[in-house]
Amino acid sequence: MRLPKHVHSLSVRLVATMRLVATMISVVALWACGGSGSPSGPTASPGVSGVALNATSISAGARGEGTVSLTAAAPSAGATISLSSSNPSVATVQTSVTVAAGSSSATFMVTAMTPGTAMITASLNGGSRQSPMLTVTSSVAISSIALSASSVVGGNPVTGTVALTGAAPAGGAVVSLSSTDGATVPATVAVPGGAASATFSITTRAVGGSMVSTISGTYGGATVSAQLSVTRPTVATARFGVTGPTETETCTLANSGTTLNCTFNGSTSTAPGTIVAWDWSYAVAGKFTQSTTGPVLSRPSVDCSLLPAPPLPAGALPWFTMTVTLTIRDEMGNVSAEAVNKDVRLMPQGACGF
Repeated sequence: MRLPKHVHSLSVRLVATMRLVATMISVVALWACGGSGSPSGPTASPGVSGVALNATSISAGARGEGTVSLTAAAPSAGATISLSSSNPSVATVQTSVTVAAGSSSATFMVTAMTPGTAMITASLNGGSRQSPMLTVTSSVAISSIALSASSVVGGNPVTGTVALTGAAPAGGAVVSLSSTDGATVPATVAVPGGAASATFSITTRAVGGSMVSTISGTYGGATVSAQLSVTRPTVATARFGVTGPTETETCTLANSGTTLNCTFNGSTSTAPGTIVAWDWSYAVAGKFTQSTTGPVLSRPSVDCSLLPAPPLPAGALPWFTMTVTLTIRDEMGNVSAEAVNKDVRLMPQGACGF
């Protein structure tokens, strides 16, 4: 039977609507059940949420700690964060730090180099954050050099003292030293930890007139200096030392008692003019004299008359005490007072009947 036109049209629309409802029910059911083989949504990677410093002001040479934080916990492989300093000459930082899996922060170290300011930047997954401004202040530095005398006759020693702006750190402070012509200083002097000063020795050389030597010290980025006037001597002064084959102030008999195996050195003697003669004497029981045109007398000549007759007294030490003297003369006729050393040991070494 043929339906009326308006009834047929209504029937078609009803069938279409039912099909649409059935399709929507199937989609909703599939979505609710998760669907077979449907992929899960991507997990967002964490980013840097902040950079903190445990102190925003530290002194040069010190180390500080910082903390970098993430927006979420690090994944199972951890998260490696790149670190950089805006001014490495002021402060340096390690190149990276790793946040452990499941954690959302990690600490890092900053080393202060020189006074100034710098910021630390942490970067991860294309994003970055900066720390507060870090200020590096001056550390302990050298403040002065003091001399025990501002003027000295060349050849005489002087004592110097370095002072710091504060106490030296626990490991001590090594101050670099230098000097210009006329004076000589050690390369460094160490100020012990907790102390604020230390002394050092300055040697000077004989000069023909007067000169000024500059003594300088450097530490903690600062350099200071002091002036030392080195002058020509006004009187002749004899000085000497005795060195033996194994120790100072000791001589031994050699060559069957005809030679002293030691050296007399008068090079630290001074005079207004050029020294032209060094007059030596050395005595035990007998006395010998010898003059040299230079400051050094090596292996002085003797014979057995230098010593008393053998044997050594019972219980005596196995050496004799020898007296050595020196007098100098310069080209201007100046003659020094006699320099004397009465404590030189002379060991006979089996010579001359001993």
